[in-house]
Amino acid sequence: MKKIFLPLTFIALIIATFLFAFSPKTTESVNKTTENTNIDAEPQNIVWLTNYKEAVKKAKKEKKRLLLNFTGSDWCGWCIRLDKEVFKKTDFVTYANKNLVCVKLDFPRKKVLPQAEQNQNNELQSKYNIEGYPSILILDSSEKVLLTTGYVEGGSKNYIEHIESGSKK
Repeated sequence: MKKIFLPLTFIALIIATFLFAFSPKTTESVNKTTENTNIDAEPQNIVWLTNYKEAVKKAKKEKKRLLLNFTGSDWCGWCIRLDKEVFKKTDFVTYANKNLVCVKLDFPRKKVLPQAEQNQNNELQSKYNIEGYPSILILDSSEKVLLTTGYVEGGSKNYIEHIESGSKK
Protein backbone atom coordinates (compact mmCIF):
# COMPACT_ATOMS: atom_id res chain seq x y z
CA MET A 1 0.00 0.00 0.00
CA LYS A 2 2.84 2.41 0.88
CA LYS A 3 4.48 1.61 -2.47
CA ILE A 4 1.39 2.85 -4.37
CA PHE A 5 0.60 5.81 -2.08
CA LEU A 6 3.86 7.70 -2.72
CA PRO A 7 3.71 7.62 -6.56
CA LEU A 8 0.00 8.54 -6.52
CA THR A 9 0.70 11.51 -4.23
CA PHE A 10 3.50 12.63 -6.53
CA ILE A 11 1.25 12.38 -9.62
CA ALA A 12 -1.55 14.28 -7.85
CA LEU A 13 0.91 17.03 -6.92
CA ILE A 14 2.07 17.36 -10.54
CA ILE A 15 -1.54 17.52 -11.82
CA ALA A 16 -2.49 20.15 -9.21
CA THR A 17 0.55 22.29 -10.14
CA PHE A 18 -0.27 21.99 -13.84
CA LEU A 19 -3.92 22.96 -13.30
CA PHE A 20 -2.98 25.93 -11.13
CA ALA A 21 -0.39 27.19 -13.59
CA PHE A 22 -2.72 27.08 -16.59
CA SER A 23 -6.00 28.05 -14.92
CA PRO A 24 -7.79 31.21 -16.14
CA LYS A 25 -6.77 34.41 -14.37
CA THR A 26 -9.08 35.93 -11.85
CA THR A 27 -10.69 39.29 -12.54
CA GLU A 28 -8.39 40.96 -10.03
CA SER A 29 -5.21 39.73 -11.74
CA VAL A 30 -6.58 40.68 -15.18
CA ASN A 31 -7.38 44.21 -13.92
CA LYS A 32 -3.87 44.61 -12.51
CA THR A 33 -2.40 43.54 -15.86
CA THR A 34 -4.51 45.99 -17.88
CA GLU A 35 -3.80 48.83 -15.44
CA ASN A 36 -0.09 48.49 -16.11
CA THR A 37 -0.43 48.28 -19.89
CA ASN A 38 -3.05 50.92 -20.66
CA ILE A 39 -2.23 51.57 -24.30
CA ASP A 40 -4.44 54.65 -24.67
CA ALA A 41 -3.03 56.47 -21.64
CA GLU A 42 -0.09 58.21 -23.36
CA PRO A 43 0.65 59.04 -26.99
CA GLN A 44 3.42 56.98 -28.54
CA ASN A 45 4.99 59.58 -30.83
CA ILE A 46 5.23 63.29 -31.38
CA VAL A 47 2.90 64.52 -34.09
CA TRP A 48 5.46 65.92 -36.55
CA LEU A 49 4.14 68.18 -39.29
CA THR A 50 6.17 68.85 -42.41
CA ASN A 51 4.12 71.72 -43.84
CA TYR A 52 5.31 74.90 -42.13
CA LYS A 53 2.36 77.10 -43.18
CA GLU A 54 -0.15 74.56 -41.86
CA ALA A 55 1.84 74.29 -38.63
CA VAL A 56 1.73 78.07 -38.13
CA LYS A 57 -2.05 78.08 -38.69
CA LYS A 58 -2.44 75.27 -36.17
CA ALA A 59 -0.22 77.03 -33.60
CA LYS A 60 -2.30 80.21 -33.90
CA LYS A 61 -5.58 78.33 -33.65
CA GLU A 62 -4.45 76.25 -30.63
CA LYS A 63 -2.41 79.08 -29.02
CA LYS A 64 0.73 76.93 -28.91
CA ARG A 65 4.40 77.56 -29.62
CA LEU A 66 6.15 76.02 -32.62
CA LEU A 67 9.12 73.67 -32.34
CA LEU A 68 11.12 73.66 -35.59
CA ASN A 69 13.45 70.67 -35.84
CA PHE A 70 16.07 71.22 -38.54
CA THR A 71 17.53 67.74 -38.84
CA GLY A 72 19.56 65.38 -40.97
CA SER A 73 17.46 62.46 -39.80
CA ASP A 74 19.32 59.69 -41.59
CA TRP A 75 22.93 60.84 -41.32
CA CYS A 76 23.44 63.37 -38.48
CA GLY A 77 24.62 61.58 -35.35
CA TRP A 78 23.55 64.35 -32.95
CA CYS A 79 20.12 64.53 -34.63
CA ILE A 80 19.64 60.79 -34.23
CA ARG A 81 20.78 61.00 -30.61
CA LEU A 82 18.38 63.90 -29.86
CA ASP A 83 15.55 61.95 -31.43
CA LYS A 84 16.35 58.82 -29.41
CA GLU A 85 17.15 60.49 -26.05
CA VAL A 86 14.46 63.17 -26.09
CA PHE A 87 11.87 63.12 -28.87
CA LYS A 88 10.98 59.43 -28.44
CA LYS A 89 10.59 59.55 -24.64
CA THR A 90 7.04 59.39 -23.29
CA ASP A 91 7.34 62.44 -21.05
CA PHE A 92 8.59 64.60 -23.92
CA VAL A 93 5.97 63.21 -26.33
CA THR A 94 3.24 64.10 -23.83
CA TYR A 95 4.72 67.57 -23.24
CA ALA A 96 5.21 68.30 -26.94
CA ASN A 97 1.78 67.14 -28.07
CA LYS A 98 0.16 69.23 -25.31
CA ASN A 99 2.23 72.43 -25.61
CA LEU A 100 3.86 72.61 -29.04
CA VAL A 101 3.19 72.27 -32.73
CA CYS A 102 6.22 70.31 -33.93
CA VAL A 103 7.63 70.73 -37.43
CA LYS A 104 10.30 68.44 -38.85
CA LEU A 105 12.42 70.19 -41.46
CA ASP A 106 14.53 67.34 -42.74
CA PHE A 107 17.66 67.37 -44.88
CA PRO A 108 18.19 63.65 -45.48
CA ARG A 109 20.92 62.12 -47.62
CA LYS A 110 19.51 58.63 -48.16
CA LYS A 111 15.92 59.47 -49.06
CA VAL A 112 14.38 62.02 -51.39
CA LEU A 113 11.75 64.43 -50.09
CA PRO A 114 8.97 65.77 -52.30
CA GLN A 115 10.24 68.83 -54.20
CA ALA A 116 7.80 71.23 -52.48
CA GLU A 117 8.95 70.07 -49.04
CA GLN A 118 12.59 70.30 -50.07
CA ASN A 119 12.06 73.87 -51.33
CA GLN A 120 10.21 74.86 -48.15
CA ASN A 121 12.96 73.41 -45.93
CA ASN A 122 15.68 75.23 -47.89
CA GLU A 123 13.77 78.54 -47.64
CA LEU A 124 13.30 78.14 -43.88
CA GLN A 125 16.94 77.15 -43.43
CA SER A 126 17.92 80.39 -45.13
CA LYS A 127 15.30 82.49 -43.32
CA TYR A 128 16.45 81.33 -39.88
CA ASN A 129 20.20 81.20 -40.75
CA ILE A 130 20.55 77.51 -39.92
CA GLU A 131 24.18 76.45 -40.26
CA GLY A 132 24.27 73.11 -38.45
CA TYR A 133 22.19 70.17 -37.31
CA PRO A 134 20.32 69.61 -35.18
CA SER A 135 18.99 73.13 -34.87
CA ILE A 136 15.88 73.52 -32.78
CA LEU A 137 13.91 76.75 -32.81
CA ILE A 138 11.03 77.57 -30.51
CA LEU A 139 8.74 80.22 -31.99
CA ASP A 140 5.61 81.85 -30.69
CA SER A 141 2.49 81.57 -32.83
CA SER A 142 3.36 84.85 -34.58
CA GLU A 143 6.66 83.26 -35.69
CA LYS A 144 8.91 85.27 -33.33
CA VAL A 145 11.98 83.23 -32.35
CA LEU A 146 11.97 82.60 -28.59
CA LEU A 147 14.82 80.09 -28.39
CA THR A 148 17.51 78.70 -30.68
CA THR A 149 19.13 75.52 -29.45
CA GLY A 150 20.26 72.06 -30.50
CA TYR A 151 21.21 68.86 -28.75
CA VAL A 152 21.33 69.29 -24.97
CA GLU A 153 22.65 66.55 -22.72
CA GLY A 154 20.53 65.25 -19.87
CA GLY A 155 17.54 63.50 -21.42
CA SER A 156 13.94 64.48 -21.96
CA LYS A 157 13.15 66.04 -18.57
CA ASN A 158 16.18 68.31 -18.86
CA TYR A 159 15.20 69.21 -22.43
CA ILE A 160 11.68 70.19 -21.34
CA GLU A 161 13.16 72.44 -18.63
CA HIS A 162 15.61 73.88 -21.18
CA ILE A 163 12.78 74.73 -23.59
CA GLU A 164 10.59 76.16 -20.85
CA SER A 165 13.25 78.33 -19.26
CA GLY A 166 14.77 79.43 -22.56
CA SER A 167 11.57 80.38 -24.33
CA LYS A 168 9.94 82.50 -21.60
CA LYS A 169 10.15 85.96 -23.12
